[in-house]
Amino acid sequence: MRKGQNMSYNFFISSNIIFGKGSVAELPGLIQKHGLKKIMVVYDGGVKAAGIADQIVDQVKASGADYVIFDGVIPNPTNQVVEQAAALAKDEEVQGFVAVGGGSSIDLAKAVNVLMTNPGKIEDYGGVGQVKHDLLPLIAVPTTAGTSSEITNVSALIDTEKVVKYVVIDNRLVASDVICDPEFTRTMPVSVTAATGMDAITHAVESYISNMANPLTEYNSLQGLSILYRNLPKAVENGEDMEAREQMMLGCIITGFGFSNANLGLNHAIAHTLSAHFGLAHGMANACVLPYVMAFNAEACPEKMVEMASTIGIAPTGDMEKDQYLLSEALLEMTRKLHIRTLSEQNIKREDFDMLAGEVLKEVPLQFNPRQGVTKEDVIGILEKAY
Repeated sequence: MRKGQNMSYNFFISSNIIFGKGSVAELPGLIQKHGLKKIMVVYDGGVKAAGIADQIVDQVKASGADYVIFDGVIPNPTNQVVEQAAALAKDEEVQGFVAVGGGSSIDLAKAVNVLMTNPGKIEDYGGVGQVKHDLLPLIAVPTTAGTSSEITNVSALIDTEKVVKYVVIDNRLVASDVICDPEFTRTMPVSVTAATGMDAITHAVESYISNMANPLTEYNSLQGLSILYRNLPKAVENGEDMEAREQMMLGCIITGFGFSNANLGLNHAIAHTLSAHFGLAHGMANACVLPYVMAFNAEACPEKMVEMASTIGIAPTGDMEKDQYLLSEALLEMTRKLHIRTLSEQNIKREDFDMLAGEVLKEVPLQFNPRQGVTKEDVIGILEKAY
């Protein structure tokens, strides 16, 4: 909240959250609480390979409910995959969902859930507040600490015909229940731990400087940033450090409270475009441009940049001209330590920059960015630095 302002603020949180080691044992009780007789369990191949899917199915069986499995989740889920899963869910007459995995699995389940009670195709619901009818119960079981999809009102999808990543944003999408069991993050590969963790950090910093931020969101964004910044290097260095894993999951939830209410900005506009056109994993797409976007935005919110730097333990010098870049410098150092790949290392070509920059300017998150009037040349400049 800026000084001198008098206004009201909205802060929406809806999910019942169960947190801690072994909390997956609560799943049968949640299924019974909702009175579900048939469930769709949604996951991808990685969750299956890690043995997590079998554990979840065992818990579903213990509830006494019947179930059907959809394991065709892909990174950056497309409209076609949503329609495929929705057709199965309708044919099987499922009464609710258990989504297990990272953001892709949970976002897919949210999207399918929309189509269970709302007519038409999923792309009809792109944008904010377009969902008309309440959804079925959805229990989210995250296996990564990054997207915060388990507690947000957002589903991010790819429209392959328009070649664009878009979002469905509606409070009806929020999971009814969330089971955050840090044990499920233990099997994450190092590169996924790093990329998803940087995604969570991106959520924290972008929501803190968003022009929709307010005191309620700012508190969560700062707290989340502090927890994530301290614990991500530990989780990457030693995947068996369960205290760091648990703290990452906690930081991810707290950050989700902030960004689902304050929204994001230019960084996500660029990341969405990179994912839509070149299939970059969402966390990696965010991480590789984050330091440069923060440097670009610094002039629009220097005090907030200093506040974030102080939060992660970097003392300001008193020279605002330099201090406003302390955060972006720290983030650049972190991405290098975590071996986040540059755009060139991810096979993005300079000749694509002009097209990418044009697409970025069409992205919805730009309206929440603290520095307005972003030009194609501005975006190309950021892409050049990230190259």
